[in-house]
Amino acid sequence: MRFITDTPTPTHVVVQISDTHIVPDGELYHGLVDTLANVAGAFDQIERSGLDVAAILLTGDLADTGDVASYRRLRAYVEKRASGLGLPVLYAMGNHDSRGPFREGLLDAEPTTEPYDYVYWAGDLRVIVLDSTEPGEVIGLLDDAQLDWLAAELATPAPAGTVLALHHPPLPSPIGMLNALVLAEPERLAKVIAGTDVKIVLCGHSHHASGGALAGVPVWVSGASAYSARTVGPAGGYAGVTGGQFTRVDVYPDQAVATAVPSQVGEMIYELTPEMLAKYAAEFEAGANTTPDDLENLAKA
Repeated sequence: MRFITDTPTPTHVVVQISDTHIVPDGELYHGLVDTLANVAGAFDQIERSGLDVAAILLTGDLADTGDVASYRRLRAYVEKRASGLGLPVLYAMGNHDSRGPFREGLLDAEPTTEPYDYVYWAGDLRVIVLDSTEPGEVIGLLDDAQLDWLAAELATPAPAGTVLALHHPPLPSPIGMLNALVLAEPERLAKVIAGTDVKIVLCGHSHHASGGALAGVPVWVSGASAYSARTVGPAGGYAGVTGGQFTRVDVYPDQAVATAVPSQVGEMIYELTPEMLAKYAAEFEAGANTTPDDLENLAKA
């Protein structure tokens, strides 16, 4: 049996948490879900992982009703956990969010209502956040000024490339009703990012994980932190079920890879420690006839 020994290493890791739908303290989302606990589950895994994370990116629908109290509750928790890990937190607008309370509760800024678009540099990796919301609308919209601003920014490549984030996916969903609620006129965004250094477009909104491409650029729709949408049935309908997700994004020199991660860890079947893996590697290098089953047996020993 052969292994690839020269394995790739990401230059940057970005953690995406989307659609947190935080409610005021003492309430449960739809009377069932502690949405802040799902965010906590993501941070618990990040902390245990030992990953060198470049940034935590929250891609919209952060407060379920766009109220200041919920933004402050989210911020108090997220920034305390992120500060303990030395990580920056980046916020993006979603259709459940409200620009004035969003700025007041998350940014300590004046509660103005212009789109919240910005650039963040994680070392030599550029993260561009676009506000795809329009007050009073559920669908995603990007105006000419935003696309012109994006084109001007992308005219100068970033040394490690660019991650572009917005709430509304420029992709169809397997859930029929959601296709009336995604980004309108995605071809306009495609024209801007074609041929640029954008390595991946990160979105949320749909509450299910899926991937596609726009102008040859990978697009990732993160599963939601608050709850998950069923993508197979019910026929012609929509169902949300408990259980959230977040996303690990590994950026490499020539590509980016997004991986869906459950917010809550399931029951352990087996676990391989670094010491076990080192022992297995040593036996393999010594010419032992090892198989993948040997790894499982090693874990159970």
